[in-house]
Amino acid sequence: MFEKAILSMAFLRMFSGSIEIIVAFIILKLNDIEKALLVNSSLAIIGPIILIVTTSIGVVGLSEKISFSGIFWIFIGVACILYGVKGH
Repeated sequence: MFEKAILSMAFLRMFSGSIEIIVAFIILKLNDIEKALLVNSSLAIIGPIILIVTTSIGVVGLSEKISFSGIFWIFIGVACILYGVKGH
């Protein structure tokens, strides 16, 4: 039997992947570079949200096994990833 946190994390990743595939088909159907860029840019919002929510679920699942400072460093790491991806 899987833990609830594991199932939630896996579901979110499957949902995120499904959105990516659907967007790929939408881009093909549009067959217009400007519209394709607009649709593709919408994924820039979804990706970080899924990352943060999935990480939060995992950290909550570990909350009994990990110290507060460990949780703090995990969220600092996620923030650094998001900052780095944004390309400052």
